[in-house]
Amino acid sequence: MTVEPRAALDRLVAAFEAHLGAIVGRRGEDDPAVDEAYYVLADAFDVYDEAIASTYGEALPFYVAEDDEDDLDDDDIDEDDLDDAGSDLDDDELESLSEDEVEELANRDR
Repeated sequence: MTVEPRAALDRLVAAFEAHLGAIVGRRGEDDPAVDEAYYVLADAFDVYDEAIASTYGEALPFYVAEDDEDDLDDDDIDEDDLDDAGSDLDDDELESLSEDEVEELANRDR
């Protein structure tokens, strides 16, 4: 069932306002209200995008990025860190190493 674009837009605007309200009223770094507002906003965006696509054949000039579980965390060592340590490994070779092997390579010659 297709949602009316005007209703989807109203929901999206409300989701933006709720998201801002959650950020402003944040209670600590990991406030679940902010996370929930983020997901509600992402869902409202998707609904609006689908509504205008199915009703008018139009698309928005941006999208909600998907989380990639294969990405390295900010705290993890990446290829650039290994290059700085004198390693010639590429990302595929890096992924095949254990955490201990990666740590050893990163700490080499430091």
